[in-house]
Amino acid sequence: MGKFSLFGKFTVQEGERETMVAILLEAAESMKNLDECEVYLVNISESDPNSVYIYEVWSNENAHQASLTLEVTQTLIRRAKPLLTGMERINTLQTIGGKGVRSKSY
Repeated sequence: MGKFSLFGKFTVQEGERETMVAILLEAAESMKNLDECEVYLVNISESDPNSVYIYEVWSNENAHQASLTLEVTQTLIRRAKPLLTGMERINTLQTIGGKGVRSKSY
C-alpha cells in the first residue's frame, strides 16, 4: 500500500499570502522531527496571489491526523485562521514512490 498524501489550497485575505507562507514554512520545519512526514511542500502560484498550496506525503493517514493534535501544529493553526478566507482539499492521493519518497518494494 502507498503513502497517504494530500494536495490542498489555502485562500487568504488580500496581501496576506507571504504571512501564510511563513506560517506554513514553520509547520514544514516542525515536521522535520516527524519520521512519518516524508514531504511537506509549500507552493505559490504567480497567477493566484491570494492562495498557498500544500503538498504532503505521510506514512499513513493516522500519522497525518496525529500531527494535527501536536501543540506546535495547534499554535500555527491559531495564527493562520484569521488570515484564511477558504480552505480546499484538492485531492487525497496514494503515493506509490518516486524521488524524495521512501517506497516499499512490491
